[in-house]
Amino acid sequence: MWRQPSGFWLLFVTDLIVRAGYQMAKSPVLPLLAASLGANKVTIGAIVGVSTLTGTVFKPFVGALSDRWGRKIWFFTALLLFAGFPFLYRFIETPDQLMLLRIIHGSATAIFGPVTLAIVAELGRDNRATRLGIYEMARGAGHMIGPAAAGLLLAVSDVSTVFTVVGLLSCAAMVPAVFVPFDSSTIEPVRRPSLPRQLADGFRHAVGRAEIWGVGALEFAVYGSLYSLKAFLPIFALQAGYGVWAAGLFFTLQEGAHLLVRPVGGRTADRHGATPAIAIGMLAIGSALILLPYAPTATTLLILAVLVGVGQGFTFPATVSVISNTIAADHIGLGLGVYGALRNLGKVAGPVAIGALLEFLPAKLVFPGLGATALVICVALAVGYVQRRRLRLGS
Repeated sequence: MWRQPSGFWLLFVTDLIVRAGYQMAKSPVLPLLAASLGANKVTIGAIVGVSTLTGTVFKPFVGALSDRWGRKIWFFTALLLFAGFPFLYRFIETPDQLMLLRIIHGSATAIFGPVTLAIVAELGRDNRATRLGIYEMARGAGHMIGPAAAGLLLAVSDVSTVFTVVGLLSCAAMVPAVFVPFDSSTIEPVRRPSLPRQLADGFRHAVGRAEIWGVGALEFAVYGSLYSLKAFLPIFALQAGYGVWAAGLFFTLQEGAHLLVRPVGGRTADRHGATPAIAIGMLAIGSALILLPYAPTATTLLILAVLVGVGQGFTFPATVSVISNTIAADHIGLGLGVYGALRNLGKVAGPVAIGALLEFLPAKLVFPGLGATALVICVALAVGYVQRRRLRLGS
C-alpha cells in the first residue's frame, strides 16, 4: 500500500508543507484576526469561507488548461502564490481588506488542488482510491499541524509573526518541489482544435455525469458544516471557557484522525465500493455534530473532534475516486476541477449561512440540525446500497 510510483512522495512532502502553512493562516488565527478588526459573526464566516471563492470559479478552468498544456506550469504557479501572499497580512487594517486578501490568496489552492489530484490519479487506475487516500494524508497532516502550530505561536507572539512564518514555510516547499519528476504524460501539451472547443467538450462531458453532481452535492454539504466549525469553534471555545488552546487542539486531533483513517477509507472504497465508505463517514460526522454543542468538558469536545476526523477519512477518498473513475482520461483535470468547485462552494456558503443562523438561533439547534442532515444522507446511502445488492444477487 505504501509503495508508490516515482515522484509520489516528493509531491506528498511538497503538499504537506504548503498545506500546513496555509492552515496556520486559517483557524484559530483568522477568526481571531477578523474579530480584532471589528468583524461581526456573519463577516467572520464570510472571511473564513471566501478564500475558496476563487477556487469555486477557477478550478474547472485550471483543470482544463492543465489537461491541455500540462500540469507542471500550474503546479509551480500555485507554489509561488502560496509563498508570496502570507507576507501581506501584516498590512491589513479593516475586515474588507482582509476579505479581499483571502479571495486572492485562495487562488493558490484553486490551482494546486485539481492539478495535483490529476497528477496522482493519472499514476494508474489500480488501487486509485487507496493512492488518493494516502496522498491526501498530506493535506490532512497539514490541517493537523497548522492549527496547533499557530496556536502555540500565538501564545508567544502576535498575528503578524504567524503570517510571516507561514510565508517562510511556503517558500521552503520549493525544495522538494523542484525534484518532482514530470513525465510526458503530465506535461506535454495535447493538440486540440481550439481551446474554446476543448472547454466546451470538457464541460459538456463533466456536467453530464450524474456522479459528479451526486458527490459534489455531498461534499458541498459536508464542507459547509466543517468550515462552519473552523469559523466559529474558536469563538465558542473561548466563550465556554475552554481556551484558545482547545480550539487549536480540536482541529489538530480532527485532522490527525482524518490522516490516519484515510488509507482505511480508501481501501474500503476499493474493495467494497464508494457507497459503504461514504455512509460510514456520514454516520460519524453526523453523530459528532449533534453532540458537539452539548460537550460538557474540553475532553469531550476533543473526543468529538476525533469522530469528525474518522468521518472525513472514510468519506473523502471514496468521493474523489468516484470522480476519477467516471471522467474520461483527457478531461480528468477539468472533472476534478468541477468537483473541487462544488466542494469549495460549500466552504464559502457554509460559514456564511451558519453565521447568519447563529445570529438568531443558538448553537444547540444549528449544529445538531447539520448532524441530523448527515444522518439522513447516511440512511439513504445505506438503503440504496442494500437494494442494489439485493438486485444483483437476485439477477
